[in-house]
Amino acid sequence: MADQHVEILAPDGALLRVLRPQPPRHSPGRLLLHLALFLATLATTSTVGGLMFASSEVELRLASKGFSGFSLFWRLITDREVLTAGLAFSLPLMAILLAHEMGHYVACRRHYLDATLPFFIPVPFGIGTMGAFIRIRSPLMTKRELVDVGASGPIAGFVLTLPVLVWGILQSQVVHELPKGGYLVFGEPILFKLLSRMIYPELAQGADLLLHPTAYAAWIGLLVTALNLLPFGQLDGGHITYAALGRIHRLVAWPLLVVLVLLGFKWTGWWVWAMVALVMGVRHPWVPGEDDPFPEDRRWVVVASWVIFLLSFTPEPIKVVP
Repeated sequence: MADQHVEILAPDGALLRVLRPQPPRHSPGRLLLHLALFLATLATTSTVGGLMFASSEVELRLASKGFSGFSLFWRLITDREVLTAGLAFSLPLMAILLAHEMGHYVACRRHYLDATLPFFIPVPFGIGTMGAFIRIRSPLMTKRELVDVGASGPIAGFVLTLPVLVWGILQSQVVHELPKGGYLVFGEPILFKLLSRMIYPELAQGADLLLHPTAYAAWIGLLVTALNLLPFGQLDGGHITYAALGRIHRLVAWPLLVVLVLLGFKWTGWWVWAMVALVMGVRHPWVPGEDDPFPEDRRWVVVASWVIFLLSFTPEPIKVVP
């Protein structure tokens, strides 16, 4: 694979050609690191998912047999029912996260950008992971690169989320009466609401859905997609919006942050993401190709990304009912 030249329109109107060398290969040691983090995250998401969806009845059964303390915990996380529920959550979730990051990675390689394979972040709480990311060592220099790299991840993750969501909803249980308290209510993105009511028309009459682990994984996939498409800084949505609007992005970025802060009165998690935007930079950093005309063949990518954001977004993702 030969080196590649990138053409950039300079502020004075001159056409500059920048050489992009072929990205280096990944070392065996680095490949092992990525694999180890992936497997560790698969283990933590499987354990957390199993404990979340199948632990109560299994715990009572094991406790009745005299298990307690660490022995109870070990028997619990190795129980077949818990493992099955855990894998029904972890495998689709890991697949969605992997598709998202590999979408970015493939786009980087197509543009000769030096990028790492995905780093997964395992944690023993929450959903078992804090997500995944790739490091892009080469600077993004054109609007085409910004759009392709920014949109490829959310689009790839969303495409995989669709069948996972449908199957997960089909496996979920319709209930007509919720517990008296002490449970979580998950906000319904437009896509989730449309599909669930198409599959179960009774939901429109006040019934509710107890999510199957796979449906919960797909719901998280939609939330991750929406968060990444927020139009700030160097988030995926920041790349896309800056490429599409150019200088105008600097004018609308701060008003959009105010909207996010106001949404925080509905769900405090938006305040966390407002802080993330402030730390990363609300406005997208300047790119040499800012004055280049936007490529006509990428307009559909921008429109698709914004539609995906609307289908995946919910103002109040999680509500705790005491």
